[in-house]
Amino acid sequence: MHVTTIEDTFAAWREAARQALAQRVAPEEIDWRIRDGARAAPSTLFDDKSATPFESAVCVEVLISRELAELLNDAALYRAPGRWAFLYRVLWRWHGGDRSVASPADSDGARLHKMAKAVRRAKHDMIAYLRFRLRDASHDTPTPDLPEYVAWYEPEHDVLAWSAEHFARRMGRSTWLISTPDGAAWWDGSALRVERRRAPSADLACTTADEAERLWLAYYRNTFNPARLNETALEQHMPVRFWKGLPEGRLIPSLISEAKSGAQRVAQASSVGMLGGKSVSVDAHSAQPMRQHLSTLDACRHCELWQHATQAVDGIGPDDARIMLIGEQPGDHEDLAGKPFVGPAGRLLDVALQRAGLSRDGLYLTNAVKHFKWTLRGKRRLHKTAAQQEIDACGYWLERELQRVRPAVVVTLGATALSALLHEKVNLSDWTGRTLNVDDMRVVATYHPSYALRQQHDEARERVLAAIIGALTRARDLSEAVGERQHAPD
Repeated sequence: MHVTTIEDTFAAWREAARQALAQRVAPEEIDWRIRDGARAAPSTLFDDKSATPFESAVCVEVLISRELAELLNDAALYRAPGRWAFLYRVLWRWHGGDRSVASPADSDGARLHKMAKAVRRAKHDMIAYLRFRLRDASHDTPTPDLPEYVAWYEPEHDVLAWSAEHFARRMGRSTWLISTPDGAAWWDGSALRVERRRAPSADLACTTADEAERLWLAYYRNTFNPARLNETALEQHMPVRFWKGLPEGRLIPSLISEAKSGAQRVAQASSVGMLGGKSVSVDAHSAQPMRQHLSTLDACRHCELWQHATQAVDGIGPDDARIMLIGEQPGDHEDLAGKPFVGPAGRLLDVALQRAGLSRDGLYLTNAVKHFKWTLRGKRRLHKTAAQQEIDACGYWLERELQRVRPAVVVTLGATALSALLHEKVNLSDWTGRTLNVDDMRVVATYHPSYALRQQHDEARERVLAAIIGALTRARDLSEAVGERQHAPD
């Protein structure tokens, strides 16, 4: 077992990893440890008497793609135990010729992409939510070493050095200090210094707001419109965990409380009512307000189907699914459950998916029409085909799903689904057995499982089911082929 002790930096890990690769040391044979300055000198790679050091300090040249290099650089900033061991396993697999390790479809690749994404998010958040404040120097002994501006921030990952370089490029000659629980960054106007594990200095605390901050708080309070308060949107754009570091964060709770206590109803009515003005003639059509797109499917009133349905039935499945299945509309079971393909047609679809080698958990299932259209026969609600205007009305929601998921392959189940995707009425028999290209997506058209259930004879039912299985198999093969091309080495 090789006990490898390194500085907790990407450069130190990279040097040690290259030496390990040169000696062909497998990931499971290395115990990665972070050096404590009191325990080992900077030049010491191993500090355990039971450790077996590398035979030489010769490094091997490792050629990796630009994408993998960016992923490793970002993932190295992710705070997690064993990150260096994991990154070495990724590098080991790549160096051994296993290019799938950089793919999100691979287990290690998925973890690597998740780490890099979290770090990139942390970089964005630190730039967006860090606030510099003018230091209160009224009681200081004049010292040129003290910064003009100070800031305190608690990053989720090790992005201090990266963010400090960003601010150094944008703050000009102004001097500043950023303190975090794990270190500090100092800019003296010409050079940047980053120190790890430095506790914030008490004499650099900022206890008074500067003039610019007071002006900003006055502006924020006076432009806050309680009548348009949307707490969910506010917290999405400015998460609560950042409020304590923002000047306006102290105002937001009281502003929300005032809005809920009556200001939301009155808003700016009193001040607007005191303003002078004149009447402007305008026709009724031009006076209609501009309405934004609906934000929730349950609020959709684009057609009349919502009046007779139990609920809207949205799509279900992972947002990164490579295959999307589009049916016609919810049936009786789906309308009651609020999920697509849970009735008899859904059970037959599960059979077809199993025979095609696909799992429902990895697919995104939805319908072209989101409300159940039915006609009453006795006590039963029977399916009724949606009209073209109803398909067009639901097109907005289908387009949103396609843009969010961005599947590589789409399987349309029935003529209604294909018509919704192509934005024109089509005959299904003209398209079965063919593969279409629509907006960078491969489209495979086949029958809806309910069509197989309506067949009177077993032979005809099996014939339709075989066609559905064939279409699903072709979709699976297309998805795999697209994935191989995207992740093939240059």
